[in-house]
Amino acid sequence: MKLVFAGTPEVAVPALDALIASGRHEVAAVVTRPDAPAGRGRRLVASPVAERAEEAGIEVLKPVRPRDPEFQERLREIAPDCCPVVAYGALIPKSALDIPVHGWVNLHFSLLPAWRGAAPVQQSIMAGDQVTGASTFRIEEGLDTGPVFGVLTEEIRPTDTSGDLLTRLAFAGAGLLTATMDGIEDGTLRAVEQPAEGVSLAPKITVEDARVDWNAPALRVDRVVRGCTPAPGAWTVFRGERLKLISVGLVPDRTDLAPGVPAPAKNNVYVGTGSHAVELLWVQPQGKKPMKGADWARGVRIAPGERLGAADVG
Repeated sequence: MKLVFAGTPEVAVPALDALIASGRHEVAAVVTRPDAPAGRGRRLVASPVAERAEEAGIEVLKPVRPRDPEFQERLREIAPDCCPVVAYGALIPKSALDIPVHGWVNLHFSLLPAWRGAAPVQQSIMAGDQVTGASTFRIEEGLDTGPVFGVLTEEIRPTDTSGDLLTRLAFAGAGLLTATMDGIEDGTLRAVEQPAEGVSLAPKITVEDARVDWNAPALRVDRVVRGCTPAPGAWTVFRGERLKLISVGLVPDRTDLAPGVPAPAKNNVYVGTGSHAVELLWVQPQGKKPMKGADWARGVRIAPGERLGAADVG
């Protein structure tokens, strides 16, 4: 088939690479979000998908909005059979959905209808799921509601961050998306409507969602830290400044600390939660580089009575 691939971040690149390498389909163009400011200089930078497409000599389309008439006219000129999508980052209007013969087919990183929305991997970790996966489905006007072509499952490991899990799903999902294109092309694959039961939503994680509640059980604290790593980054407050929490460890036998109370030791630092303590393994103080929790604790010299999360950011 002739394909126009839509995607933006690094997580979409493995699928683009797999489609290019398949040899069975032609990636005639790529649709991605416009260049965005990045870095200290805030200079405009092309998306990872745009960079990869340019390396491969593939035409790159960067509409401000997919409903732009100029973009849709170019899409009609290319006349794709199908538009595979991975983390494109914009809603596709019906006028664009109707252009390719086989529609737009999205690779979504959950087992639909679970975790429809922008942050399925983060939300699945924060909810304590043990298994997740990826689904390919035909995009409709509803939010991730379209009929499903195929799925794969992936175990969520006890120490997985959302970054770890998303990387595995991106590479496994690349194979699923390519197989879905093959099945659509040869007529062996039919999309099946999603069940009405088991629907859950995965809205984008906000900075406030990533703030650790020390009154919550230790398991919840651990899930929030892992689910928000690397982005937007779990955090708490100490002495009026944000302290980013990169990783924590569960310490079930330490139940003597009140929520948010830190207890520095020679080679580690513990913090109380609503159940048992956690160990701060890696943290990042405001304006500084990541460091071991014990090194941070030695540097700030925690005084008796001080608490994490005790005050608003100054």
